[in-house]
Amino acid sequence: MNYYNEIKTELINNETYKKVKDYSKNRSDLKTYYKVGKLLSEAGKHYGEGIIKRYSEKLTKDLGKKYNYRNLFNMKKFYIIFKDEKMNALRSQLSWTHYRELIKLKDMDKIKYYINVAEKQNLSYRQLINKIKNNEYERLDDKTKLKLINNEKTKVQDFIKNPILIKNKYNKEDISEKMLQDLILEDIPSFLKELGNGFCFIKNEHQIKIGNRYNYIDLLLYNINFNCYVVCELKITELKKEHIGQVQIYMNYVDKNIKDINQNSTIGIIICKKDNKFVMEYVTNENIFDREYELI
Repeated sequence: MNYYNEIKTELINNETYKKVKDYSKNRSDLKTYYKVGKLLSEAGKHYGEGIIKRYSEKLTKDLGKKYNYRNLFNMKKFYIIFKDEKMNALRSQLSWTHYRELIKLKDMDKIKYYINVAEKQNLSYRQLINKIKNNEYERLDDKTKLKLINNEKTKVQDFIKNPILIKNKYNKEDISEKMLQDLILEDIPSFLKELGNGFCFIKNEHQIKIGNRYNYIDLLLYNINFNCYVVCELKITELKKEHIGQVQIYMNYVDKNIKDINQNSTIGIIICKKDNKFVMEYVTNENIFDREYELI
């Protein structure tokens, strides 16, 4: 079998196809580079690993610089990583540039996570890189990772990152709760993405009246995927038991006075400087969650 001619033909056909049917060029690229990666893998078994260098020199001369050694090496790696997956499982919404970044990761479960996120959130290549650099997958709970691996049903709390990353313009760690809230409000879209999917901002310092006194919910949110209100409280200290009581009262208020019968029970998120597993151990309400914040 003439592996070089097979590879060259696949690449030429792909270039021609993309010019005619630009709308599906991503899928054409993925199918072609997968096939080329397979051919390179088989050629390597017959002629040694140096065959990629030899083929890249010939292809660069025949077809152009885009088929250099690095790109051919990535095609082979692409095939090796995904050969145990069904080809139709590859997402054509993602470009070859996306996959070229994903194949740098060693953990297949991590790769699948970022593929799903990139597709659902319509991420650009650079947005995907930022998520990977911010260790989004690593900041998920181990139980959530296991659910994703086993394709189990997930809950709203499963995708709340820990820690929550917040951009800091003050260049110091010692900030007030008001300053922390201001940092969040300055880039509310990024904050909501840190919490997970489906979160919407309603109001900050949301006023409620309990008895004869007014209280203020730091951030009142809503999750459209899980059809529930979200009470978010900000604390610049270690989590304390009184924080739990405070958010519980606010959640009860929202359930009794704001949510309607068709909506699910309110959840509470306490974002604090440091979590406290001893406090959380005695929290009986499964709708209250604590997460640390980290200023970046």
